[in-house]
Amino acid sequence: MTPVKVWQERVEIPTYETGPQDIHPMFLENRVYQGSSGAVYPYGVTDTLSEQKTLKSWQAVWLENDYIKVMILPELGGRVHRAWDKVKQRDFVYHNEVIKPALVGLLGPWISGGIEFNWPQHHRPTTFMPVDFTLEAHEDGAQTVWVGETEPMHGLQVMTGFTLRPDRAALEIASRVYNGNATPRHFLWWANPAVKGGEGHQSVFPPDVTAVFDHGKRAVSAFPIATGTYYKVDYSAGVDISRYKNVPVPTSYMAEKSQYDFVGAWCHDEDGGLLHVANHHIAPGKKQWSWGHSEFGQAWDK
Repeated sequence: MTPVKVWQERVEIPTYETGPQDIHPMFLENRVYQGSSGAVYPYGVTDTLSEQKTLKSWQAVWLENDYIKVMILPELGGRVHRAWDKVKQRDFVYHNEVIKPALVGLLGPWISGGIEFNWPQHHRPTTFMPVDFTLEAHEDGAQTVWVGETEPMHGLQVMTGFTLRPDRAALEIASRVYNGNATPRHFLWWANPAVKGGEGHQSVFPPDVTAVFDHGKRAVSAFPIATGTYYKVDYSAGVDISRYKNVPVPTSYMAEKSQYDFVGAWCHDEDGGLLHVANHHIAPGKKQWSWGHSEFGQAWDK
């Protein structure tokens, strides 16, 4: 059994720059962001982007065993930027070959692709900022890359660990949250993996997921066969909305409930997919977001 390899290197990626972050902290206490508070104090906000692309060097940390190879970028929030299936010879999360931010994040810049780790709410404030990292070796030949930060909005510390074992075609992800305050703090934590869309993509929800809804239950639909109106689209003929090709507008699907521990995606074109497994008593959420199979959604392919 070959031990897991771990190493650091600089990688060059075509990158679009952002404008400067406002040096003045923003309160924004009345701002609404994705149905929640848009307050960001004591952070500043970046609200400008550049159309200039340069070849930029980024710090990368790699994990590799006989089955998969994973690249983590600590300078971009500690995200998994690439996850390569060595057996199928395919990226099992979407590999964006260009870093081009859009103003989607809580503080502005956000990039698509890879696996983004969000906390303490929604698209996390530091998703486009550097975090600390360290390496941990295990006696069984496994390796762990820990990334982490202490955030000033709630005074919490989070660490996310990526572990690759010699005999498994799986990336284990663990999270540790510390509260050093004298009083409790609330937070939200969620992983946001991107997968390849297109004609062949299909969402894989557990068999007990028979209904899905939008943020705040503003819209509700049967699943996987929609039979009514969802996001102002008429699916009354009976449409399989687990298939990317059948959804023309940007759409969220949040599972109403499930007693299963998995959610995933399958690419029929490549005969491969991605499966996320987590204890549903601890991580109950199961959600998909699609940009929509239309001119607007396909703009993200460019």
